[in-house]
Amino acid sequence: MTPNNVILITGASSGFGRLTAEALARAGHTVYASMRATTGRNATVVAEMATFAKDHGVDLRTVEMDVQDQDSVDAAVATVIADAGRIDVLMHNAGHMVSGPAEAFTPEQYAQVYDVNVLSTQRVNRAALPQLRRQRKGLVIWVSSSSVTGGTPPYLAPYFGAKAAMDAIAIQYARELARWGIETSIVVPGAFTNGTNHFAHTAPPADTARLAEYQDAPDSPYRGFIEQVNSAFAEIVPDSARAELVADAIVDLVAKPFGERPFRVHVDPTQDGADVVFTVMDRIKAEMLHRVGFADLLTPRIG
Repeated sequence: MTPNNVILITGASSGFGRLTAEALARAGHTVYASMRATTGRNATVVAEMATFAKDHGVDLRTVEMDVQDQDSVDAAVATVIADAGRIDVLMHNAGHMVSGPAEAFTPEQYAQVYDVNVLSTQRVNRAALPQLRRQRKGLVIWVSSSSVTGGTPPYLAPYFGAKAAMDAIAIQYARELARWGIETSIVVPGAFTNGTNHFAHTAPPADTARLAEYQDAPDSPYRGFIEQVNSAFAEIVPDSARAELVADAIVDLVAKPFGERPFRVHVDPTQDGADVVFTVMDRIKAEMLHRVGFADLLTPRIG
């Protein structure tokens, strides 16, 4: 039987986060699905999750957390610790996508995307990691993206840049947490156009005039290119690309014994090549640690 873990997930109101929260709860874990606006626009989600928990006889709870607000993050983590006494698994899932010509996004939009996808993980880590370090055991899961090293279409630059930054930070955290007995696993989904709100909620550039120069001007070589990108992207995603595949992979990951969890888990039905590049990249980084005498940082140990 899978041991019960107390699991905190960010951005769990929809998509990978919600699917994973429900799947982990069904697997016997105590899951805190965090999201913002639990009494506002996500009140329906809160009610649906409560019904899900009752109908399935599982321990799925919701907690208010705005990952862009340190006070909100601190309060959410404190609530989990007060309720459960510990956090065994922390899952960084919160994210936001934008789509359009890179030039048409304002610097403020870039900063916003970076804040949601990258700085949010730092806020949550600063709130939750002291508890995991006190326990001298835990697991941090980062939901990355195959876009970091795989084949990518244009017009998603701010999002791809942010996910690359998050992935790089996750690798560094893995080394800095290993001696505390805290494991790291980076889950790398490919393109999933169904089952998540990533594409449905994609935000456009704020500079509409600059966007029009690319998208609508009669002499633009990129006239209508957004539609072409979306069509091409959709065509390479097979019908078997269900978002539930990511949730299932994370359930399997959490179920593995300490010390047997893989550093990366690829869930990519489109096979964009990210797994190949990541394998080489992670090996090079690991070899450097061996060269300088820090190989122990590659294998977290309890105690």
